Amino acid sequence: MYTKRSRSVLVFIAGKVFLIVTDDPDERIITVKCEPEHARAQVRGYVSITPGRYLDKRHWISLGPGPGITKRLVTGAVEDSYDLAVARLPQRDRPRAR
Repeated sequence: MYTKRSRSVLVFIAGKVFLIVTDDPDERIITVKCEPEHARAQVRGYVSITPGRYLDKRHWISLGPGPGITKRLVTGAVEDSYDLAVARLPQRDRPRAR
């Protein structure tokens, strides 16, 4: 499920946000959940990865276009964010395995 607010698209799993996509051509970023240690490493390793904008800066990171930002890196970040959100859901709210 997703919701569009202002210039962002919020993507949910069972009512929990796991992805925010900025819908602004001048500011193309996504924001995802991330384990704090991994978030710090990502921020140190990539100039265009920053602590999550407008969110808990320990548990969210924002990724923008730049050196080293690949489709694989972005896909992995979104998948990890989804997995973190699902892991925090009560068992009854988790999606069934395929």
